[in-house]
Amino acid sequence: MLSFFYTTVGFFFNTMMVVLTVYVFLWSRLYLSLSGVEKAANSNNNKALGAILNQQFIIQLGLFTALPMIVENSLEHGFLQAVWDFLTMQLQLSSVFYTFSMGTRTHFFGRTVLHGGAKYRATGRGFVVQHKSFSENYRLYARSHFIKAIELGLILTVYASYSPLAKDTLVYITMTISSWFLVISWIMAPFVFNPSGFDWLKTVYDFDEFMNWIWYDGGLFAKAEQSWERWWYEEQEHLRTTSPWGKRVEILLDLRFFFFQYGIVHHLGIAANSTSFVVYLLSWIYIFVAFGIFLLISYARDKYAAKEHIYFRLVQFLVIIVGILVIVVLLQFTAFKFSDVFTSLLAFIPTGWGLLSIAQVLRPLVQSTWLWDSVVYVARLYDILFGVIVMAPVAFLSWMPGCQSMQTRILFNEAFSRGLRIFQIVTGKKSGD
Repeated sequence: MLSFFYTTVGFFFNTMMVVLTVYVFLWSRLYLSLSGVEKAANSNNNKALGAILNQQFIIQLGLFTALPMIVENSLEHGFLQAVWDFLTMQLQLSSVFYTFSMGTRTHFFGRTVLHGGAKYRATGRGFVVQHKSFSENYRLYARSHFIKAIELGLILTVYASYSPLAKDTLVYITMTISSWFLVISWIMAPFVFNPSGFDWLKTVYDFDEFMNWIWYDGGLFAKAEQSWERWWYEEQEHLRTTSPWGKRVEILLDLRFFFFQYGIVHHLGIAANSTSFVVYLLSWIYIFVAFGIFLLISYARDKYAAKEHIYFRLVQFLVIIVGILVIVVLLQFTAFKFSDVFTSLLAFIPTGWGLLSIAQVLRPLVQSTWLWDSVVYVARLYDILFGVIVMAPVAFLSWMPGCQSMQTRILFNEAFSRGLRIFQIVTGKKSGD
């Protein structure tokens, strides 16, 4: 029975449950901190909470899941050799690769269970030494890994800001170290295991190629590798063939971003510590005003940007002046704080993504209206934002000296890495000549 479970559908179901548990844990901690329940529990000096966190720390590091492998290797090769093999695997970043592959299985298995449409994905079995561009990695892993990692990273950041338990750095690290490892693995694994992934010149070229891919308009005959818009439509094809229940569940899952907004807006200075539901309803004014400004600028750009450029700049100038005046008035006559401008972005950017996700589910209804062009344009801006967030740590490591050499040494053996470095030097000298 165990063989049947781990070699068929049970293995994928178990993997999906592990990731869902991480989601439930982090969203629950976030709601507890934003609602004030965690603060009330912490004020009672609850020692049982500390004991639970200590036990959780041991479990969440994955030590229990690694024990069977260590025991099996101990029987075959001896205890010391088993421990050494385990440490060697960690130095080779095997845990990073496994965590990333776990996200791949969870995403596609969950999507297939919810919407159907299972199909074979050819992966190949060759020894890959070719550098993959950033745009290709983004196309492959944006929806399955990058966006989910950014969501979890945002939750962990907000939790660190509003949780009384997070004020103690050791407690915060104890609770979230495995979750941060998941976030880092899902973002960095495609680049860590990508040959020349931290080469500065290749990183600059990859970002230029990514921006060209984002803004490329090739029409109906463009491929997903050439055009962002074509790729975007292909990524939501499963929503066109899903059942009505699949659409309902998808919309229900997207509502979590609105709960995120609900928790944040009550902590804004302009809310004046009010817990009324009216505060949440009034916060939607910000969404409608931002969307109205977007439509105004889009209209001015289409009408004036080509021939009467001065009028387009005038509209932009007036929008900036009115925005500054509104902020000044709020600072003068309400409890509004200037920091609320940045804090509100943590609430409304996820809300916008939730609205986009729902619009994709309701595409047959929305596509026939004037709103669909705005949906496509805003979705493009969101993918630019996500791409910049993912590219930032890659660019930093590419800029740091020694990272490229270290990555090459980890990925390949000594002879191959030495040959690769010689090849880079020779080609660089030729290009310089």
